[in-house]
Amino acid sequence: MFFGEPLNTQRFDEFKYPVFDKLTQKQLGFFWRPEEVSLQKDRADYQTLNDAQKHIFTSNLRYQTLLDSVQGRAPSIAFLPFVSLPELESCIITWDFFESIHSRSYTHIIKNIYADPSDVFDTILTEPAIVKRAEMVTEKYDEFIRLGRRELLGLKVDKYELYKALYLALISVNILEGVRFFVSFACSFAFGELKLMEGSAKIISLIARDESQHLAITQHILKNFKTFEKDKLMIKVMKDCEKEVYQLYEEGVQTEKEWAEYLFKEGSMIG
Repeated sequence: MFFGEPLNTQRFDEFKYPVFDKLTQKQLGFFWRPEEVSLQKDRADYQTLNDAQKHIFTSNLRYQTLLDSVQGRAPSIAFLPFVSLPELESCIITWDFFESIHSRSYTHIIKNIYADPSDVFDTILTEPAIVKRAEMVTEKYDEFIRLGRRELLGLKVDKYELYKALYLALISVNILEGVRFFVSFACSFAFGELKLMEGSAKIISLIARDESQHLAITQHILKNFKTFEKDKLMIKVMKDCEKEVYQLYEEGVQTEKEWAEYLFKEGSMIG
């Protein structure tokens, strides 16, 4: 899947791993645009929210915007230069494209609800709780990108460290797609159940559907490393990193708990 022969002709009639083409087709079948969802009622609803509810709604938007800004770029920047299967290449490109739709969706929500969108955008990077969560995601990406660039430039790179960086970056993305949106998505759905911000809840439900496909991509990559690839170096990396991987998942769960505490510090969803 990675670090094999360079890609040449893109052909989609024969696959080593058909599941990646199926995931590409499924993602494309889910294509949507945020402008399809009306947010007129949401603008009026937002004015009726109490301060605690506004804090929850706006904080989640800031967080979601920053995390999908990362995901709108990182998979292609980090992984594509080292992909050696056309079906996986196409799958990652499609994944990246949908992440850009998600980023545009948050902008669509912010532009339609807030009188001055800059009040939201300009405060994303000034909130320590949000920046801390983003740094936990980008740390593993950054390490793989750093080593990967050295590899692409023909500089000396320890193969074990390169494989380890790839593996931990994939684990980090798996945690992001599978764990790190639970609390923020749950709040969005809860607003919808209260008959508030229903357009936003609809958009978030479409994003959550996409994220389940992105989670499946990383799940299948990791599964293939373990069962089908038979790459001795990667198998050694996976065995050596087992304790660290458990710690990363535990950190992911813990930061979700901390995020819930941050969101509800001014009051609960129901006021």
